[in-house]
Amino acid sequence: MSHTMFIAGHARLPAGMAAQNVYETLTITVELERKYGVILEASCTLATEHGRDYIGRLLRGHSILHGIDDLSEAVKQNYYGKATNAIVAALADLHYQFQQVKNQ
Repeated sequence: MSHTMFIAGHARLPAGMAAQNVYETLTITVELERKYGVILEASCTLATEHGRDYIGRLLRGHSILHGIDDLSEAVKQNYYGKATNAIVAALADLHYQFQQVKNQ
């Protein structure tokens, strides 16, 4: 069994965002360390490469094992784009998906 897993979380994008012209939802994908839930790599479907890279760096190194409150707060404190709420919602969905896998 691999020591990592790949999980995706999804949320609706707000109207008027550039990414909404390509995607209806924001998707955050992460490669996690299986035992402790530490994010090793992260990606998202924001429209700009800079935005995708920034979110990836912001999420990397955080554990979602015991929830995403700290991670959501980090997004709210550091990302000031229109997709803030969608990113937080996608993280909540990501955590839910992680819990489903862990409980199997």
